[in-house]
Amino acid sequence: MSEKSKYYLGPAGQLLPVEEKIELPRKKKTFTLGVPREIAFQENRVSLSPDGVGILVQNGIDVIVQSNAGKNAHFFDHEYIEAGATIVETADEVYQCDVILKVAPMLHEEIDKLRENQMIFSALHVTMQNVDYFKKLIQHKVTAIALEFIKDNSGFFPVLVAMSEITGMAAVQIASELLSRNDIGKGKLFGAVSGISPCEVVIIGAGTVGTYIAKAALGFGAEVKVFDNQMYKLRRLQMALGRSVFTSIIHPKVLTKALKSADVVFGALHSDKGRVPIVITEEMVREMKAGSVIIDVSIDQGGCSETSRLTNHNEPYYVYYDVIHYCVPNIPSKYPQTASYALSNFFTPLMVDIADEGGIEEYLKASVGFRNGVYLYKGKLVSSMITDFFGLPHQPLDIVLY
Repeated sequence: MSEKSKYYLGPAGQLLPVEEKIELPRKKKTFTLGVPREIAFQENRVSLSPDGVGILVQNGIDVIVQSNAGKNAHFFDHEYIEAGATIVETADEVYQCDVILKVAPMLHEEIDKLRENQMIFSALHVTMQNVDYFKKLIQHKVTAIALEFIKDNSGFFPVLVAMSEITGMAAVQIASELLSRNDIGKGKLFGAVSGISPCEVVIIGAGTVGTYIAKAALGFGAEVKVFDNQMYKLRRLQMALGRSVFTSIIHPKVLTKALKSADVVFGALHSDKGRVPIVITEEMVREMKAGSVIIDVSIDQGGCSETSRLTNHNEPYYVYYDVIHYCVPNIPSKYPQTASYALSNFFTPLMVDIADEGGIEEYLKASVGFRNGVYLYKGKLVSSMITDFFGLPHQPLDIVLY
């Protein structure tokens, strides 16, 4: 810039210096991101798809993927390599990264691999943990985020909603398969055919999972009845469906009558305080039609039927009082590619946003919904919910962060 162009005439004729433009440094902060192979029992999902990895690499984020991490979801190592990821053989190598993206809750052997100041994303399933679990995490001084508690800008829980949608649609598909079997079922088609009475469906729980079950069942042409003790949930379900279906509070006499004629019963209750209540008694099950089906989606919180007991994907059902019971707690893992795409669609833009914002601390300050998922911050417990469950002292995140 010449000496003359450094000044200009002001409104009063005075000579004023020209403002010099200074390039501000970008806030973007890159980091290494690790995707370990899931080792929890029958966990077939993976946190990132190859497409998601490609987007992150383009945004300057180094992605380290453990070999065969996506194999069960039919994502293969060469696809991740082509997308720009680095493939490593051992979990120890992955756990050297700044950020770890997992699906299932951390197992104790995985916690042992953590190092100070890492950021860990995973499901938490707080009611299935114990106090020693959290004490061990605290010792490693990590920042831990529970996927099921992260909120988006609209106040919804994006991961929970995505998995609930998959669970709801899958539950209807599973019920259809079991109902149609000749050996244990009734050889009956799930749905409606002209001139034949439609399949009768009872849904207990009008939350997110119950709503998606109702949508899918109605799509098949089934006759649907929904029970819940929260009237606002029943109203919300009616609005979400865009049509009127039979709804009722959980009154034992009304529920018993509905169960007697039901072909399929879905238990979709959810509790924020631990075990869900048992609303289907053994006597109610005894009076159900032979060959009918109970899909107890709430089995991960104990189940809402007195006759429900935990099953798995290898042995998913059993017959009790001639009623087929399906009580697998992790239904989305039965459809790992679909579920993995849903998780990747959540993680990919989130990681880009964190990098663009300048790192986790800056992003926490900018996103109230994201803060809702944080239960450990640099080794300090910041979740009042965990305090309520296990009595461990906590500090509010706003105080620790600022």
